Amino acid sequence: MSGERYVVLGLRRSGLAACEAIRRMHPDARVQSADDAPGVDRDRLAAAGVELVPRGEIVSMQGATALVKSPGVPGGHPLVEAARAAGVPVWSEVELAYRWLENPIIGITGTNGKTTTTELVGAMLRAGNIPVEVAGNVGRPLSELPGRIDPAAWIVCELSSFQLEDIDRFRARVGVILQVTPDHLDRHGSFAQYVAAKLRLFENQTPDDTAVLNADDPVLRDADLPGHGRRIWFSRDRSDRVDWEHSAIRGDHNLENALAAAAAAEAVGVPREARDQALRGFEAPPHRLQTVARREGVLFVDDSKATNPEAAIKALTAYGDGVHLILGGSLKGSSFAPLADAIARGPVVSVDVYGEAAAAISEALSAAAVPHRRHPHMDDAVRAAAYGAHTGDVVLLSPACASFDEFRDYAERGAAFACLALEVPVGR
Repeated sequence: MSGERYVVLGLRRSGLAACEAIRRMHPDARVQSADDAPGVDRDRLAAAGVELVPRGEIVSMQGATALVKSPGVPGGHPLVEAARAAGVPVWSEVELAYRWLENPIIGITGTNGKTTTTELVGAMLRAGNIPVEVAGNVGRPLSELPGRIDPAAWIVCELSSFQLEDIDRFRARVGVILQVTPDHLDRHGSFAQYVAAKLRLFENQTPDDTAVLNADDPVLRDADLPGHGRRIWFSRDRSDRVDWEHSAIRGDHNLENALAAAAAAEAVGVPREARDQALRGFEAPPHRLQTVARREGVLFVDDSKATNPEAAIKALTAYGDGVHLILGGSLKGSSFAPLADAIARGPVVSVDVYGEAAAAISEALSAAAVPHRRHPHMDDAVRAAAYGAHTGDVVLLSPACASFDEFRDYAERGAAFACLALEVPVGR
């Protein structure tokens, strides 16, 4: 492979993993890397033998083998445009890794529920004694796997639209799309483009593959589906296909996640008994309707991963009454009108909004005649919500927004909420 030259753009978790994978799989290849932000892990790059191009310095794309683009890098970045102009392939990190992996892959995407479903499919395959690795957006880049795992293992891979928009040969033997609702419109430009990026999951499927889809999602029902995979549709109307009664995860969205996971696992050959066993023992991943405190009979629930209105709407289906809802954060281009309508009809007894998105959320709530309070920061909103709660109630952080106005990411936001849940006064 002597003479190959890769350029990796974006040097956070997946970018660093991509750099190391190239050096591991092709030791003779030259790897150049770049990032527009400070704080790059220079020691890790040096240890891998990767060149770091100083910020502001131009990287020539002429003659490059490929540009590997991290998920956070937009398609309009000057280096991406230069690569395309020079005829250099632009790959996502998952496309790069796929080219070295012989393992069959179960790819999972959707607007919400990806991590829960990915982890649940992994649990079902383990219950069925099928070797499996879990990777992708769950926190373990796919490029960490080549050359390191059992070639016979299945890989369950969580995939975002940002990763799928730059695939080429990536093929999922089993592909799952949970649902598609407006999200990341600030990045994709339109809902149609966002949907198109998601549907690329099926693009390279053959008749030997399986596409699992949500029949309750009108966007998917009406979509012009690419690829040639066998199509399996799941629906909440067929909850008898899983042991939902004894599951520890709740809410309509988690029922959909369980049905999707069961369909994917069944396609791989996991029997019903093992699928149900895994579901009964499965706990939701952190920041997804996770109970972080119970004080004076009040539950504090962290659903910080609900970063869009649709996710917050689904969270409300997990409770019958007494929800003190906390909304806010940074905007992503979605409308809050459907969420306001759901709150007006739902189990919510109070709403506290905060942050950059407070004005937009407040406007939607006012239009739906939903009483609410506005606060500058999340801690103010949590204190107000807890102060009004009493025994049997739920203080629910399901923000419907990104976290970047106040926190590094949704996980840091959830951790801050968990700390507040242990110290704020409860009850009137």
